[in-house]
Amino acid sequence: MSSSTSNGFAASAGDPRRPNKVVRYRPAPVSENSSAPADDPIADYMNLLGMVFSMCGLMMKLKWCAWVAVYCAFISFANSRATEDSKQMLSSFMLSISAVVMSYLQNPQPMTPPWQY
Repeated sequence: MSSSTSNGFAASAGDPRRPNKVVRYRPAPVSENSSAPADDPIADYMNLLGMVFSMCGLMMKLKWCAWVAVYCAFISFANSRATEDSKQMLSSFMLSISAVVMSYLQNPQPMTPPWQY
């Protein structure tokens, strides 16, 4: 009950697949005028914000700035592409972690929120 098809595979009589209807996917060419999705800048913005908050945490000894820098570094890492260079992201992580460590080394008391001063 099997017959040979044009591609050499044996197909049964009740087989619903149609090999002559298979079309290989080819992505559409992207032109400059097309409305292609733009690069998502969130990772870059969070990286910049993380570095700014890290410097504020280091210079002004604000613990909440240092923790916000760590948070921004994690968001930047989560939104980055696998093909990007990771040196800048690693430096942002290290700067934010050093801001947290230095702020707690200078003042080991628990952090008080900014609205309780």
